[in-house]
Amino acid sequence: MLLALWRLSPYFLTASNLLNIGSQISMIAVISIGATAVILMAEIDLSVGSVAALAGAITAGVLHGIPTSWPAGLWLGVALVAGLGVGTLAGLINGFFTVYLSIPSFIVTLATLSIGRGLVLLYTGGRPISNLGESFAQISWGHIGLLPVPVVIMLGLYLLAWLFLRETQLGRYIYAIGTNKRAVELAGVNVRTIELGIFTLGGAFSGLAGIMLTSRLDSAQPTAGTGWELVAIAAVVLGGTSLYGGRGSVAKTLVGAFILQIIANGMNLLNIQAYWQQIAQGSIILLALLVERQLRRHGGG
Repeated sequence: MLLALWRLSPYFLTASNLLNIGSQISMIAVISIGATAVILMAEIDLSVGSVAALAGAITAGVLHGIPTSWPAGLWLGVALVAGLGVGTLAGLINGFFTVYLSIPSFIVTLATLSIGRGLVLLYTGGRPISNLGESFAQISWGHIGLLPVPVVIMLGLYLLAWLFLRETQLGRYIYAIGTNKRAVELAGVNVRTIELGIFTLGGAFSGLAGIMLTSRLDSAQPTAGTGWELVAIAAVVLGGTSLYGGRGSVAKTLVGAFILQIIANGMNLLNIQAYWQQIAQGSIILLALLVERQLRRHGGG
């Protein structure tokens, strides 16, 4: 793909465009960390887009309510904690209904997707919350050395997630739960606590992504994050994580996310209508699922 797009557009493999791809994909990539962990447990989270939008809206609303007597930097911290707290709470609610009330995660998160979007519209009145300040903008437009801040955040989180899933006992439990949940329970592991924790963590990642998007746009849009659940699942599946749980890698999820963004970026450079991007994303998910099905049959044989 890289070679083909390089031949089709001389602007594709430039340093500025590659850094732009990294910045653009950073938000979906961050959400996809939580999505990978949830799917590894053979669960699903469809609420990530609306949770991100709600977290961004709350952050923007808190920033607009800054008291004149407070230092701007301190109030920015309060706003970020509020946004992350909303995302974390949403993940906790998803986990509670799924784990302790035994409602399928597909149904729970489909419901919270709708509830979250409604709360965003109520909170914003259906209007953007804009002009959030230069300090907040640095979250998405600042640089650390040559790298944009969102790229640094993304790479740092992926490194931590990779080490967690690969090197810790808790990370191995997550894989085991997706493979044979009952066996893990019989081994004396508190499976419910782990599942609840992963859903909660997934909500926190969604909240962070919403904050990053709000910073990038310098406004909280009521429709922000629409369709992100599709893109996050596409990145996870394209990276080789099984929707049946127990098999996958967060590092490959990052590759999957970049593949999706490279396709979108290439289409933009080639002046292909944006509508085709959605068709391409859906087709990629379908193709990845067909390939996974064939691999499972081959492995079973």
